Amino acid sequence: MTDRLRNGGELLVECLVALGARKGFGVPGESYLAVLDALHDTAGRLDYVLCRNEGGAAFMAAAYGKLTGSPGLCFVTRGPGVTNASIGVHTAMQDSAPMIVFVGQVGTDMKGREAFQEIDYRAVFGTMAKWVTEVDQVDRLPEIMARAWTTALSGRPGPVVIALPEDMLTALTDAPALTGPARITEPAPEPGAMADALALLAQAKRPLVLFGGCNWTDTGRADFQAWAEASDIPVVAAFRYQDRFDNHSPVFVGEAGVGMAPHIKALIRDADVILAINLRFGEMTTDGYTLLNVPVPAQKLIHVHGSDREIGKVYVPTLGLQAGPNAFARQLAPVNGGWADWRKAARAAYEAGFDAPAQPGPVDMVKIAAWLRDHLPEDMILTNGAGNFTVWPNKFFRFGPKARLLAPQSGAMGYGLPAAIAAKVAHPDRTVVCFAGDGDFQMNCQELGTAMQAGAQPIVLILNNGIYGTIRAHQERTYPARVSGTTLQNPDFVVLAKSYGFHAETVAATDDFPAAFERALASTSGAVLELIISPEALTPRQTLSQMRNDALASKKAKP
Repeated sequence: MTDRLRNGGELLVECLVALGARKGFGVPGESYLAVLDALHDTAGRLDYVLCRNEGGAAFMAAAYGKLTGSPGLCFVTRGPGVTNASIGVHTAMQDSAPMIVFVGQVGTDMKGREAFQEIDYRAVFGTMAKWVTEVDQVDRLPEIMARAWTTALSGRPGPVVIALPEDMLTALTDAPALTGPARITEPAPEPGAMADALALLAQAKRPLVLFGGCNWTDTGRADFQAWAEASDIPVVAAFRYQDRFDNHSPVFVGEAGVGMAPHIKALIRDADVILAINLRFGEMTTDGYTLLNVPVPAQKLIHVHGSDREIGKVYVPTLGLQAGPNAFARQLAPVNGGWADWRKAARAAYEAGFDAPAQPGPVDMVKIAAWLRDHLPEDMILTNGAGNFTVWPNKFFRFGPKARLLAPQSGAMGYGLPAAIAAKVAHPDRTVVCFAGDGDFQMNCQELGTAMQAGAQPIVLILNNGIYGTIRAHQERTYPARVSGTTLQNPDFVVLAKSYGFHAETVAATDDFPAAFERALASTSGAVLELIISPEALTPRQTLSQMRNDALASKKAKP
C-alpha cells in the first residue's frame, strides 16, 4: 500500500501512464468523470483527444493500435456511448489490433435492475472482443490493467473492454499503481519443428508465403524479407496488410483480399506448399474459403501463429507452429529449389496489375494514382474505409518499408477519416492521405471537428460519384437496371470542410489534380479535395454499364 489516498479514476490514469500510454480518444460522459478529472493533470504525458462520436473515437483507437503497436485507448460512457463504439471494437478484432476500451458503468448498487443506460458488457461484447471485464473493487484496478495491457498485445492482438462502475471510480484507495508493463517475449518455434518446416519448403515445386498481422517489428520484417529474397519465394500479403512487406522487393507479388487479382488466386490454388505466417484465414484472404479445401487443404500448409486458437481453426495444417512472427523470422534459414520461374511470373503479373484503361468521366483515378505514386513521400500513411474506391489505395500503390496502410479488414465504412486523424496524432510530421467515397466520408465527417481541435488535419480525397458504389455494383450484377436505395444526394463538401477550418476545393478535371494536391500539401490546416468521379468508373476494368449489360445478357440467356 501507499501512504497516498486517491480515487479510482486517478489510479487508473497513473497505471496507464506507467504502462506507456500516451494518447487516448474519447467522448465524455458523466459515468467516468473521475477519469476525465485525472486526465486533466496528464497533458503532455497522456493526452485525451476529444472526438465527436464514439464510433469515430473507437476507430481512432483501433487505428492507433494498428499503427503504433501500442494499445489504442478509447474512453466512452455507458449504454449508447459504448454501443456507438462497438464498430471500432469489431474492427480491431478483425484487424488483430491492440485496443482497450474504457466504458462507464452504473454504480455497483444499481447493477441488474436495468438502470439508466445499464448494459451487461460481458454479454454484449463477449464474442466481439478478446476479453471483457468489469472492475467492481477499486484496489483491483492495477491487477486488471496489467492483464488488459498484456491481453491486448499478446498472442493474437485484439481489443479489451473494461467496464468501470461510477462508484468504483470515485472510491478512495491506497493501492500502489503499476510501475511499467510486463516484459513478455514472443513464443519461439521448437527447433525440430522449424527444421521440418524448412524441409517441407525445400521439397516444394511451387512454394508460396502468405503473411499478415500488425505486430511485426522492424527487425522481424527485415529478417522475413531477407529470407524470402534469399529463398526466391513469392510473398503474398493477407487482406490489407501489404504495407508490412516492401512492395518493391522482387519477391512481393500482391495482396489476397477483396477484388483478388487472378494471379493471386492461381498462386494460392496452385501452390503445393504454403507457409502462412501470422495470419488468420479470413474469408477475403481465401476468396470465400474456396482456394483451400476446408478442413484439409490439398496444399501442404505450414501455419505459424502466436495464438494456439488460430492454428487449425479453419484449416488442418500439415505442420502448425505456435510462434510469434518476429521470433519465427529470426530462425528462418534460406531454402532453394527450382521455382525461380514461378516467382518471376507472379511478380510480372503483380507489376502488370498497375496498368488499367483510361477511366470514363472528368477525373481519371488511374492517372491520379500514378501521379501520387510518384510524388508522395516514402513514409506516407494512407487510410481508407470501405467501398469500391478502396481499390485505388489498396491495389494501385506500392508500399515501401516506411509507408503504412490503415484499412479495415472488417470492411467498415467510415474508418478512413478517423484512422487518418489518429495517424496525424501519432505522427504529426508525416503526410497522411485519407481516401474516402462520398458515402464513406459521410459516416464520420463530423470528425473533421476532432482533427481541427487536435491540430491533426490530414489530406482527405473524397471520390464523389454520387452512389454507394459497392452496393450498386452488386445490385447491377444481381438485379440489373433496377436501382433502389443506392443513389446519394450529397452536401457541398467544400463548404462543409471549410466550416471546420480545412483548405478545400473541388477537382473536376484530371489535369487540375497535381496543382490542387500541391496546395493541399502546403496547407497548414489540412485539406479536403472533392474529386468528381463518374458513376460509370465503378471499377478500374469494368464500367457500370458493362456490368448492367452483362447481367441483362446473362438473364436473357437463361431458359
